[in-house]
This record gives sequence, C-alpha cells and structure tokens, in this order.
Amino acid sequence: MTEQDLLALRGEFPALAQSVYMISHSLGAMPQATTAALQEFASLWVNKSIVAWEDWLRESQLAASRIERVLQAAPGTVQMATNVSQVQATIASCLDYRAPRNRVVYTDMNFPSVSYVWQAEQRRGAEVVLVKSDDGITVPTERMIAAIDERTLIVPISHVLFRSSYIQDAAAIVKRAHEVGALVLLDVYQSAGIVPLNVTELGVDFVTGGSVKWLCGGPGAAYLYVRPDLIRQFSPRTTGWFAHRAPFAFTMPEQDYSDGVARFGGGTLAIAPLYQARAGAELIGTLDITAVRRKSLRQTAYLIERSVEAGYRLNSPRDEQRGGTVCFDFPLADKVCAELNRRRFFCDHRPGAGIRCSPHFYNTDEELVRFMDEVASIRSSL
Repeated sequence: MTEQDLLALRGEFPALAQSVYMISHSLGAMPQATTAALQEFASLWVNKSIVAWEDWLRESQLAASRIERVLQAAPGTVQMATNVSQVQATIASCLDYRAPRNRVVYTDMNFPSVSYVWQAEQRRGAEVVLVKSDDGITVPTERMIAAIDERTLIVPISHVLFRSSYIQDAAAIVKRAHEVGALVLLDVYQSAGIVPLNVTELGVDFVTGGSVKWLCGGPGAAYLYVRPDLIRQFSPRTTGWFAHRAPFAFTMPEQDYSDGVARFGGGTLAIAPLYQARAGAELIGTLDITAVRRKSLRQTAYLIERSVEAGYRLNSPRDEQRGGTVCFDFPLADKVCAELNRRRFFCDHRPGAGIRCSPHFYNTDEELVRFMDEVASIRSSL
C-alpha cells in the first residue's frame, strides 16, 4: 500500500474538506459512513423496538471482531466496553493483593484516568510503584524492567505515552514481567491504528483501548483483549448480567460467569457507539499499518524539523521511538492552540506537553506546511 493509496481515502472523511485536521491522537476524523451506521441504529430502534436487541447484540460481536483484526488477536478474545477506565477497573477487580506479590508497577507518564484506578486499589492492599521519567518525555526501559520483580502482580502501562508520544518497549516489559510471574495490561489507545501492533506475537496478557482516536470511531466503544489461555482464570468482582453464561435466564443470586471473554463484560452495553465506531474500525482494519507508520514517521519528522527551526521546546522523541504525535511548547501556546482551533486548524494543548498535533494516513504534506505556518503566524501576532 502506497501513500497515494492512503490519500485516496481522504474522500471518506468530510471534515478534511473544511479544516486542517491534526487532532487524530485525540479525536479521529469521522468517516462519511458513520452517518448511515447511526441511522441504521436509529431505524432498528424505531422499526423493531425490543426485537432490535437481536441486531444490537450481533453488532457487539461484530464490533469485537473488528477490533480483533486491528490488534491481530485470536477470535473470541475481545470484549467491548464503554471506556478504558471501566475496563482497567474490571481487570483490577480480578486481582488479589496478597503480600508479597501485591505491587502494581507503572510510569508516572501514564494517562491520569488509568492511574486513578490503580491508586484506588491501594485500599484493597495494592502497593503502587511509580517509575519516574527524568525529562517528561521518555521512561528508560531499563528503569521499568528494574522495577518489576517477584513482588509485582501487574504492570498497567501505556504503549505510547499520551503526553509525549514516546513508545515504550512493550516486548521487553512483557518479557521481564513474565519472567517473574507478573501480568501486563497494555493500553494501546495511542498506538492501535498508527503503530504496527500484534498482541498475539507480543504475548501480552491484557490490552485496553478505544474508538476515539486513531480508529476514527468517536467516544464510547472501548475494548478489552484477554490472552486466550487466561480468559477462564479470572472472575471480575466488577461485573454485571452480561458477564453471566446465560444472561437472559435472570438467575439469582450468584454470578455464574460465561466461559468466554464475555465474563469480563458488565451491565448493558452502550449500543449506539458500536454503530458509530463501525466505519472507522472497518477501514483501519483494511489498511497496511506498516505503510501508515512509514508515512507517519516521515510527516512527524517534518513537524519536528519545523518545531526545532522555530525554537519551540520539543516534547516528543526526535528518533523513531515516537508514535504518531508531535508535542511542542512555547509561551502562550495554549492561546495559540485556541486560535488555531477557532480557525479550524484542529489540534490540542496539554500541560507539560504543549501543542499536540498528529497527521494520520489521510493528511497531506501541504496541510502540515499550512499548519506550521499558521502556528508561526498566530504566535507572532501575540
């Protein structure tokens, strides 16, 4: 698949005709087909009423299959959910924090919502170990590995750090964790769809992510992958009727967990987001992510070059240990970002990161030039 092949898909995304869309790390562009998918959901509700659940439950299985393709996961290993916080809490509820193996090890660069979940587990006996970043950009792999020992129960980490776009060495971390009998929960929200990923080859225990960003699905369709041999080993305390082996039997009072990955489900799924996320996941699942990655590395290299030339503080790796986002900062960057968005040059600003911008497979080189020119123009006016 060539860059021309990727750019030929621009017409599938209406927003690209009316903006410079550099925000896919936060909210991927909406595919044209999403409108029809949401209309399908609404029509089923109107025309079939309660019987629409037959279609809606089938869609939840199809949604999981689409994610399995993106992750290169085995069939029957993905459970859909609403958000990553919910999924992380579900996995946390599976664990027993009996000393000495009660440590939860992750970096201080984790996404805050994920950290909040694991910090709260200290009420149940968890001991949280935070591995520090020296520069606010990277976390030395050797430091992560050194923190993982026989006292470690689980390592919930981000594959790509949201604040800097640094790619952690997931393979090395998984290898070390498994050597000492620990589990790894990998958050791939900032990597799936932009960085090649094969969870089967990686051998990772659990994977979380969602639809909002590079998968161009909007909010509400998160997912959990569980390694096949682990599925029946865990029984979440955070549970619900759809985790039951026969949910519509309405048996009481005890939970009787499904034998499959559905045991990690909970209450009633939000169905509309599954339809909303369909077009993006289907499209990403057909792409050659290696080609997407090549284009991303080339285009982010240009953004880095322009940032350095302009004297901005670069908060992303200069080498290829970066994901699809470039972060740069300067005084009043938050105000520049607000004006960029007003002018429909879409990006965002985060404390400690600055302006975050991200070309996806559908962005042209000319858009990158226009974006960086607009940054410079607005900055000079301030």
